Amino acid sequence: MQNRLRIIVPARRRAYKEEIELVEGDAEHLPFSDAHFDAALSTYGIMFVPDQPQAAREIVRVVKPGGKIGLANWTPEGFIGQLLQLVGKRVPPPPGVASPIYWGLEPRLLELFPGVRSLRTTRKEFVFRYRSPAHFIEVFRDFYGPTYKAFLFEPKIAGVAATVAQMKAQIEIVRLKINGRPVFELSGDA
Repeated sequence: MQNRLRIIVPARRRAYKEEIELVEGDAEHLPFSDAHFDAALSTYGIMFVPDQPQAAREIVRVVKPGGKIGLANWTPEGFIGQLLQLVGKRVPPPPGVASPIYWGLEPRLLELFPGVRSLRTTRKEFVFRYRSPAHFIEVFRDFYGPTYKAFLFEPKIAGVAATVAQMKAQIEIVRLKINGRPVFELSGDA
């Protein structure tokens, strides 16, 4: 609850300033009528719901026929996909819950959105910018659901410490470059 409030409270303030209505709801049971929107967007969100097929049905339900759904999802082979796999070794998802990283694969999207008239996927690189590996871990520990849960619920502190050490090592490796392009930049002392 505390973690959610750390995100929602600033979002509410910004929405108020921007004169945007912020509606908090459950992605598996969206509080909107059928065909309510011309388009819907999820940026690294819907992929984390427990009942993924239900959430996919809901986002389709609230978009008008012929409308568009835009999703930004992590991929299994990307940095966050690898991080989620690492965290999942310490704090596995509940039984029966599919890994969210498969939303980053076209075959999984076709499973989740059967009968879609047009599916277009585009891979993009995301450059993370943090002051240091420790700063990255601090942000992900405090605000990113899966790693937040790993720190909150991991019964063996040694397990979390090992995960943190692995995360730092992975950051050091990934911060170099993939395909000659930076994927993790550090400012200040690293």
